[in-house]
Amino acid sequence: MGKQTGDGRRRVVITGMGLVSPVGNDVATSWQNLLAGVSGGALVTAFEATEDFPCRIACEVKGFQPLDYLDKRDAKRFDRVSQFAIAASAQALKQAGFGEAPAGIAPERFGVLIGSGIGGIATFEEQHRKLIESGPSRVSPFFIPMFIPDISAGLVSMRWGLRGPNYATVSACASSAHAIGEAVRHIEHGDADVMLAGGTEATITPMTFAGFSSMKAMSTRNDDPAGASRPFSIDRDGFVMGEGSGILVLEALEHAQARGAEVLAEVVGYGLSGDAYHITAPPDDGYGAQNAMRMALRYAGAEPTEVGYVNAHGTSTMADAIETAAIKSVLGEHARKIVVGSTKSMTGHLLGAAGALEAIVCVQVCRTGKIPPTINFSAADPACDLEYAHGGMIERRVGLALSNSFGFGGHNACLALRRWE
Repeated sequence: MGKQTGDGRRRVVITGMGLVSPVGNDVATSWQNLLAGVSGGALVTAFEATEDFPCRIACEVKGFQPLDYLDKRDAKRFDRVSQFAIAASAQALKQAGFGEAPAGIAPERFGVLIGSGIGGIATFEEQHRKLIESGPSRVSPFFIPMFIPDISAGLVSMRWGLRGPNYATVSACASSAHAIGEAVRHIEHGDADVMLAGGTEATITPMTFAGFSSMKAMSTRNDDPAGASRPFSIDRDGFVMGEGSGILVLEALEHAQARGAEVLAEVVGYGLSGDAYHITAPPDDGYGAQNAMRMALRYAGAEPTEVGYVNAHGTSTMADAIETAAIKSVLGEHARKIVVGSTKSMTGHLLGAAGALEAIVCVQVCRTGKIPPTINFSAADPACDLEYAHGGMIERRVGLALSNSFGFGGHNACLALRRWE
């Protein structure tokens, strides 16, 4: 059933998962499409992306109906970023057996930690237009609580009456990985028995696209939206924006067992570090990424040879080569015996929600023994010379998986998840 922690920390397991993604609005649909190599990439529909925008493609959430989870009043008062979080939380709670009114646990022992790199940027842009065009009196009184990045965690806690630890992590593209790791620590150290943790993001807006395009960070392969995100391929030219939310129910093992919950996987390791190097670029040797992965393995009490799968940060940028080098440095020769995958080739980059989605992928890999492909491969980059599942889904038993998340500002996080036996 996994190794005991040697220092008295409580073991933390996953009992529920929820997902709203560019390839499906629940875990089952998303997982089926990921295994099949389905791309979520298409031309932007959220706004009119004229030729003035160098990038006009995205991996948007499709067919999402907020009224499936919210009444009309709340749907109008919640930014899309919070609508996603509510939906994913509802799914995760249902799978964990808590439902609409979590019973059998004191509200003070049930917390919420949801990260977001940017928050309600669509609301910000809309209200800023009103300010410029119509004056300050036309700005909505709901503007601030719709926009701030912490509001999704607050709204989720209010929806289900959860009074335990409650806040948001904001560390760019590492936000939700940090949220999961810190939630694990709260349970380990007795601050809570159960935590809803993950991330949410909804950044397919004109301002966000303009900003990332000005940085030349996004793919401009506008004539091939489905093939634009191509991690580790020699002709990769930038990331493709995604959106959505991933939420996990994390629970103390003894608490889950006492109520007869199904355990999906165990979170056994968490590593975090800072590059102290550059506002957007990692150092050439990826020492920050190395430090996070090594810390996660130490935390797990695991040897590098136990790792079977790494869900790489793998953004389809030049940094893919640096991450490859970091993985080889940490795992040594064993790196050539594992699969390194980037599901961002299909989902795009969900920024602050990416780590949670990819942690869910790692859980599914450990549970099913199936590893999603990294699609859109064209030709090898000599600096990216590991097994990336370019040929399609791979079947392989995985006992321990790592999920890497790295954010602008030099924020690094790595989660280690173990198969539940």
